[in-house]
Amino acid sequence: MKRIMLTVAYDGTNYHGWQRQPNGETIESVLNRCLSGLLREETEVIGASRTDSGVHALCNVAVFDTSTNIPPEKLSYALNARLPADIKIRGSREVDASFHPRHCDSRKTYEYRIFNAEFPMPTERLYAHFSYTAYDVERMREAAGYFVGTHDFKSFCSVDTQAESTVRLIEQADVKKTGDLIVFRVAGRGFLYHMVRIMAGTLMEVGRGNLEPQEMERILAARDRSAAGPTAPACGLTLTGYEFL
Repeated sequence: MKRIMLTVAYDGTNYHGWQRQPNGETIESVLNRCLSGLLREETEVIGASRTDSGVHALCNVAVFDTSTNIPPEKLSYALNARLPADIKIRGSREVDASFHPRHCDSRKTYEYRIFNAEFPMPTERLYAHFSYTAYDVERMREAAGYFVGTHDFKSFCSVDTQAESTVRLIEQADVKKTGDLIVFRVAGRGFLYHMVRIMAGTLMEVGRGNLEPQEMERILAARDRSAAGPTAPACGLTLTGYEFL
C-alpha cells in the first residue's frame, strides 16, 4: 500500500461542503466514488480542510491509501477524466505512509470577496457576496489588524463547534479594495467552524459604521458568539492557499 496526496480545486456551489453527508452530495463523496471506480478498490480520502456548503477551494489537500500500480503523478490525469467539471485535481504525488493532512503544521489562507457596487454582476454571483452598501475599507482594514496574533476566537466560531480549544494563531489579516471588489484575506495555522465567515460579517459591520474597529478587542475578550457580527454568506469564501511548514 502507498499513500497518495491530492491537491483539489472545486467550485462548492452545488455541494453540501467537503465532508460526506447523508442528505446531499459532497466533495468527499464524489472523490471517493470516482477513486473507487478508477482504482477498482474501495477508497476513502482524508481531507485537510472540511469546507462548508457553498465554499470554494483552489488547493485543498486530501490523502488516500491504495495498492494501484498507476504512477502517483499520473493519478491526477486519470481521476480528472472521471470527475465533474466543478471538481478537479491540480496535482498528485506519493507521501509518507504516516502523513496526515490534519495532524501536521500547516498554514491556510482564505479570501472572502464582496462585490460592492450599485447592481449585481452575474459573473460574480457564485464567487462573491453582493452588497450595494457603502463600506469604509480603511476602517475594515484597521479592524482586521486586531485578529493578528494568538487569540481565543470563541466569539468568531459557530456555537456548534466541537473543537477542544478555540485558541488560534492568525498570521495575516488584511482588507483591500480593487475596483468593485473588496477582499478580506486571512492566513493562519488553523480555523474554527464558520470562523472566517463570522470575521467577514463582523468586518462588514465595521465598514458600515455599526461597530468601531477597536471593538474587536472587546468582542474577542467576550468569548461569546453573540458579541460578533453575522455569519457572511458562503459563496464569498475561497480557500486560496495551503502550505506545509
